[in-house]
Amino acid sequence: MGSVAAELADFAIVTSDNPRTEDPFRILLDVELGLQHLGKRKGEDYFVIESRRDAIRQAVSLATPGDLVLIAGKGHETYQIIGKERHHFDDREEALAALESLYP
Repeated sequence: MGSVAAELADFAIVTSDNPRTEDPFRILLDVELGLQHLGKRKGEDYFVIESRRDAIRQAVSLATPGDLVLIAGKGHETYQIIGKERHHFDDREEALAALESLYP
């Protein structure tokens, strides 16, 4: 996923998906290292935001007319698994909330 974003996106935000019992920061670091290997610079070409909610809000707030915000990873899932717990989380709801906060 990181290499595709590095090659095709103007800007990327790396965030958590379902870390389960893995260390989410380790997963994010692995993706970040892949971006850096392809010459991408943190803060200029990508951000790392651990909170998926915050990452979606940041992506929506950075978008300008003509931009496409692609929220990849969860698809139809309406939850996140963190540790051994399943939490309600819907990318569509979060994107809509982000848009509504910017354009009431």
